[in-house]
Amino acid sequence: MYRAISLLTLCGLLAACSSSPETTPAAHSGDGRCNAEAVQHFVDQRITTEMAEEARVESGAKYLRVTQPNQPVTMDYNPQRLNIDIDDADTIVRLSCG
Repeated sequence: MYRAISLLTLCGLLAACSSSPETTPAAHSGDGRCNAEAVQHFVDQRITTEMAEEARVESGAKYLRVTQPNQPVTMDYNPQRLNIDIDDADTIVRLSCG
């Protein structure tokens, strides 16, 4: 039960990040396009709200979506969105754009 509440809290906080304005370093083009290659070093780490936001910023993405196993998601492609897929242990298994 505690884990479910923690995940819901984390997802709620991360959802808030998805609508935040872009804050990217000068190395990015500033158009909000995502570069998942830049954040692959986060794979196999346990996700936190701070880490998810750091990955969003490092990728240059404007939006962020964290998905859990078997969670339904929209199939729309958004080049400005970083997708972080986590497993049942809240470990990042994949980072992709779209």
